[in-house]
Amino acid sequence: MGIMGFLRDRMGKILAFFIGFALLAFIIGEVVRSGGSFFRDDRNELGNVSGEKVAYDEFAKKVEQNSTQFRQQSGQGNLSPQITSYIQETTWNQMISQLILKKEVDKLGLVVSDDEAKSMVSGDNPNPQIVQAFGDPKTGQVDKNKLNTFLNNLAASKADDPVRQQWSDFISQMIEAKLSEKYVALVTTGLYVNSLEAKDDYEAKNKLANFKYTVLTYASVPDSKITVTDGDYQSYYDEHKNEFKNQQETRTFDYVSFNAAPSSADSAAIKAQADKLVTAFKATKDDSLFVQINAETKAPLVYVHKGRLEPKLDSVMFNESNGFVYGPYLSTGSYKIAKLVDARTEPDSVKARHILIDDRTIGVEKAMAKADSLKKLIQGGKSFAELANMFSVDKNSAVKGGDLGTFGRGAMIPVFEDAVFSGKKGDLKIVASQYGVHLIEIEDQKGSSKVVKVAIVDVPLKASSQTQTTVYSKAQGFLGSLTKDNFDEEAKKAGIQKKTATDVRGVAAALPGIDNAREIVRWAFNAENGDFSDKVYISDNQYIVAHLVMIKPKGILPLDAVKKQIEPMVKNKVKAKVLTDKFAGALNGVSSIDQVAQKVGSQVTPLENIVFANPVIPGSSAEYKVIGTVFGSQPNKLSKPVEGQQGVYVFVLNSFTNPPALTNAVREKQQMAQTILQSADAQIFEALKDKATIKDNRAKFL
Repeated sequence: MGIMGFLRDRMGKILAFFIGFALLAFIIGEVVRSGGSFFRDDRNELGNVSGEKVAYDEFAKKVEQNSTQFRQQSGQGNLSPQITSYIQETTWNQMISQLILKKEVDKLGLVVSDDEAKSMVSGDNPNPQIVQAFGDPKTGQVDKNKLNTFLNNLAASKADDPVRQQWSDFISQMIEAKLSEKYVALVTTGLYVNSLEAKDDYEAKNKLANFKYTVLTYASVPDSKITVTDGDYQSYYDEHKNEFKNQQETRTFDYVSFNAAPSSADSAAIKAQADKLVTAFKATKDDSLFVQINAETKAPLVYVHKGRLEPKLDSVMFNESNGFVYGPYLSTGSYKIAKLVDARTEPDSVKARHILIDDRTIGVEKAMAKADSLKKLIQGGKSFAELANMFSVDKNSAVKGGDLGTFGRGAMIPVFEDAVFSGKKGDLKIVASQYGVHLIEIEDQKGSSKVVKVAIVDVPLKASSQTQTTVYSKAQGFLGSLTKDNFDEEAKKAGIQKKTATDVRGVAAALPGIDNAREIVRWAFNAENGDFSDKVYISDNQYIVAHLVMIKPKGILPLDAVKKQIEPMVKNKVKAKVLTDKFAGALNGVSSIDQVAQKVGSQVTPLENIVFANPVIPGSSAEYKVIGTVFGSQPNKLSKPVEGQQGVYVFVLNSFTNPPALTNAVREKQQMAQTILQSADAQIFEALKDKATIKDNRAKFL
């Protein structure tokens, strides 16, 4: 009874201990499997630069900012995986460059003082972007009145005004750029070209060599006539080891793709669906609403000039009357129906200015009323430019009196364009858009041509669920048949072509034939060599199964990883030994290159005016070793065999033509220094990146 009582009394503590122990073991197990640490929060660590963390949330914020900027500049609404990958890569490089530079700048104690920062905005030598935004086109100088008005408006604006944050970001970027400029100037000041270097460079570009050569090409020796040993591979690898430095980890995998393209039955069913829409499209009174309800691509209805529609429509719509319906027709993977909504004649281009009123805080009605009040002030003689400077939230145009310049169709949002292209010179118009309420003045209109507004309903040609299920089952069956070593064999049995994605980086967005490949790339970077994919991956109409065949780690790659890559060069090295021996035998007892060529069954080719700085043999390729040997030779003396890029050479130097003596070493030194400086910026940062320890975890996040 004593023991049972003891257990009853302490059972709660015992259970709590074991439950706590089990929970801790579970957490530790999960952490070990995920490669993280319970006590160190690295789940947000996208990367690390010499101990400085690159946070994922900060990276994601900057990617979104850069993506928004790209959309505004390009006019693209949706970004493709390739464009998204490009923006992510650019953002990553910006962030690691900033961290690397910051370490160097802090180490050297470089700063941009408050006075310097102010000078870059309002001093005698302002930043070029300040000149661009606030400059007077006539003088090319900053308009102090415009700049001061903007700064005063900024100081008076609310703390949450987005323009404040934009200005703060601009100042920060300007200071970072100035620090970078200071650091580069500090390094490049130490670059120097001496007189001997100037003389060598002058002679390399102007000293001429005249010689004859004969060559035995590597192609003249069949692969079947040579034996390549492991020692040959090792020897070549050891000589060129530094060429095999992998800057980032890469992975190579084979894959097969089961195509779930729409069947003929699917196509017929979708065509019938489109046919049913034609009657309703003809009858509708609200074409825009009809498009929004029935189209896959819900594009706004806008006026366009001839040449802006796809060819099938462009040749029809400019010759028909309103209400005409064309289609269904097949285009870019969809059945489409097009309706001519309106046609009219309008200007080719418009010059306009506007005052943009923010309706987010006061509402659309009050913003419209404010715009109407400003309109009456302008009609009463008030300056549009002054009012724009005072009231417009579009600060980029406000500093220029609201001026938007001259533009054609497609440059502005549709509601804005409809207002300025349908009005006449001198009109003041008020319209609301997603950006706020615009008070617009049409300053000028030029040209005249016909435009049309066409509503398009598209019905995508997609595989039916039955087709998708059938193809997915085939892919799943293929995956289920795989073992560690039978991927190629099973692909042949299934009659599917195997493809290879070679040296894929962890942030790759697309692969040959696969536009959206992030999921499968992410799998590859979490798999072990020899693994096949854990599931069937889907990309558009493709069902993909993959097999990881090679992992190339960051750093110097081992011989096995580059063996296939260096095979042609290794074979040429072995062939070079054969050809060198052949030339060596031919050189015995001869006194001319013609005799050597005759013995080996080759020809003699004369060359004139070859310079060391351009070591190219005409009709062949760059032959650095051959041309270098020529310039180190004595005239009228047969050379020993020289192993080149295309084959083994023997030559005889006829003569050198020396250039006039260098009389202006100063100019030569300046030209060389300028060339060095032009590439210095990029080389400095590449050197800093090589020196830094950069950990890249993007493959696990993106």
